[in-house]
Amino acid sequence: MMVCVVIAARNASNTIARAITSALRETKVGEVIVVDDASTDDTAAAAWQSDDGSGRLHVLRLSQNQGPAFARNHAIAHSTAPLIAILDADDFFLRGRFEALLDGDDWDFVADNVMFIDADDCEPDVPHFAPEPYFLDLRAFIEGNIARHGVRRGEIGFLKPVMRRAFLDRHGLRYNEQLRLGEDYDLYARALVRGARYKVVRACGYGAVVRPDSLSGQHSTDDLKRLWEADQALIQSRSLPQGASKHFKRHAHHVRARYELRRFLDVKAASGLTAATLDACAQPMTLPRIASGILADKAEAFMRRRGDRRRQSAVSANMPRYLLRGRLAMPD
Repeated sequence: MMVCVVIAARNASNTIARAITSALRETKVGEVIVVDDASTDDTAAAAWQSDDGSGRLHVLRLSQNQGPAFARNHAIAHSTAPLIAILDADDFFLRGRFEALLDGDDWDFVADNVMFIDADDCEPDVPHFAPEPYFLDLRAFIEGNIARHGVRRGEIGFLKPVMRRAFLDRHGLRYNEQLRLGEDYDLYARALVRGARYKVVRACGYGAVVRPDSLSGQHSTDDLKRLWEADQALIQSRSLPQGASKHFKRHAHHVRARYELRRFLDVKAASGLTAATLDACAQPMTLPRIASGILADKAEAFMRRRGDRRRQSAVSANMPRYLLRGRLAMPD
């Protein structure tokens, strides 16, 4: 089965070539659809410069910025391949990703391990991890998307699964275009509610570039509010399997706490601490969440500073970090 690679891009002229080249070198890729989301730089031109002449590259341009969810839906609507893979415009596929990943037909979504590297690093040699496949259920998926201060989470939300178009079409699933944060989480959660078989392997095939100015690292207070509202819509859905609502409620509580803290900080930045405190006191139930969020952020910043020295030594040795722990595969 052939794969359509979807790349939503905005102001990605410096990174888009690497992303496209990594997709076009894969023999199982039948289409690469780039959606230029009203960039103000030369993203579209840079994308076309990466064309390999195979006729597989298509670049669509939006006249108005619509966000990644709309851009991805736009690409899916213009594609025909039975499998859909999402690639961020500043990331890349490791060579041979799909040969290893698409083995078997016991899945509707299948994801592999993710390698994180700094923007200035070259692509390092990646260990050959044993696949050791397992399946994510709804509980494990949602738990993996809830951050806990001081505890290293599985960061399940960073996984980039290949999706079967037939499953998406059968259940009428597309990205929620109201979301500019958590649009992946929302789509995959709704798919799991509808019985998707979400398979994960520990072999590594996706390279995620860590950069401070990444669009995925920038979100507004309204973005958090919309994600909370998406959780609320799922909680109120009559199609939820038994016991699922409690998992969504935990995630909604987590997102709402982040929203309330961000709103407090917005008011503080605009009008000062006294105004922010008075605003929060108007809704006393928010105060404990705001206070705990502030303390947790300070503790996390302290721990991050302590870890910088270890991180810098790893970076200087060109050592990437991997999303999932892997066991080296034994040679045949």
